[in-house]
Amino acid sequence: MNKNIKTICVFASSCNNLDKNFFNQAYNLGKEIAKQGYDIIYGGSNLGLMGEVTNCARLNGSQITGVMPEKLYNLGIHPGECDKFILTKGMRERKAKMDELSQAIIALPGGFGTLEELSEMIVQKQLGYNNKPIVILNCNNYYDDLISFFDNAIKNNFASKSMKEIYFATESPHKALEYINNYEFREVKYLNEKLSIK
Repeated sequence: MNKNIKTICVFASSCNNLDKNFFNQAYNLGKEIAKQGYDIIYGGSNLGLMGEVTNCARLNGSQITGVMPEKLYNLGIHPGECDKFILTKGMRERKAKMDELSQAIIALPGGFGTLEELSEMIVQKQLGYNNKPIVILNCNNYYDDLISFFDNAIKNNFASKSMKEIYFATESPHKALEYINNYEFREVKYLNEKLSIK
């Protein structure tokens, strides 16, 4: 366990209609997070990969904090079995609270919401607002096209080569936690490069 990190924010789909392999990886991630002694901050839903990863982690000893905007809650999106549940006024407040409460990020497969959350954390790290480890858990090669997009942005000078250091992509929950365990907090230097804020 990394002594600088106590809680991991997990971004993930809330969709139930997914291939079982995605659920297997979410389960494995939850088990690995608990095994390593971390707690979880997440979007609060008991659905989809959100529910799978947090249910497994909770059953194996992790403390779970869910953060959900009031609109989703009022629509009947039920929270998972959280040790702490926080309602926010909107999506922006939700993301800010999840950011505030966590020291590391792991993105499981998800849709537009997960992509927005992951992208915001990458940009915040790029600009020096945080220096958290960010892991893209590339289950079933789900994020291959996104990673290729990042590589293409770098190739065409829309982003600097140092952006490759901002995130870590892996197919393995074990390697995801290994990266976080060994992560060293250091000064963000991306703004010193000519292309770093493109």
